[in-house]
Amino acid sequence: MTHTYKVTGMTCNGCRTSVEKTLNEVDGVLSAEVNLEKEIATVEMNSHVDVEIFQKALGAKYTITLTNEESNFSASKISEEIETKSKLQQLKPLLLIFLYITAAALLLNYKEWTIQQTMFDFMGLFYIVFSFFKLLDLKGFPTSFRMYDPLAKVVPVYGWIYPFLELALGLMFLMRFELNIALVTTLIILGITTIGVVKTLLDKKTIRCACLGTALKLPMTEATFIENAIMIAMALFMLLM
Repeated sequence: MTHTYKVTGMTCNGCRTSVEKTLNEVDGVLSAEVNLEKEIATVEMNSHVDVEIFQKALGAKYTITLTNEESNFSASKISEEIETKSKLQQLKPLLLIFLYITAAALLLNYKEWTIQQTMFDFMGLFYIVFSFFKLLDLKGFPTSFRMYDPLAKVVPVYGWIYPFLELALGLMFLMRFELNIALVTTLIILGITTIGVVKTLLDKKTIRCACLGTALKLPMTEATFIENAIMIAMALFMLLM
């Protein structure tokens, strides 16, 4: 069953991600999605959860109430429309970014093309671009990231450090500085994240992917796993060469 609620008290995207994370952690909730502009939370649950339970979980900062039947019907229709979109449509922004990064890496090396140099440039550009999107909403990203990254769940400060770590790795690859360290670090941080992604996919949870921060609304899908797997495969290939 799916219900929609009016949530007031949210002032920024960080508030939205915090509310969304809290609602997703309530027992009985399968998935929760919050719209900051409309102040609406769409919650799918396997059994009815009283609104008082949601209010207790959110605390005094936010107020959550049931919407009227008309609003509930409208929000459900919007949710259904989103669900009917194909995975390709949902992941179009991510695929376009990959296409641009690939094209840029090839163009940087078109005069004296080597697979090694092209891969270094691809990995550097990948980290630079993805860190940029995360830094657009540095307050909101850690909350979204903690929803599936195992290390960020245990050590919350890791979510704040992660965008800067990606930025540093991007510069290291592009400047060809301490490449072995950058490759090993890539294996570690993306390996940890991939474990969380796989667990999320196996549990069939519907959560938002934080790979592009909170600026773009991307669902957690197999493409997220493939994205990490490509970088891990590249790092292994470069270390073994």
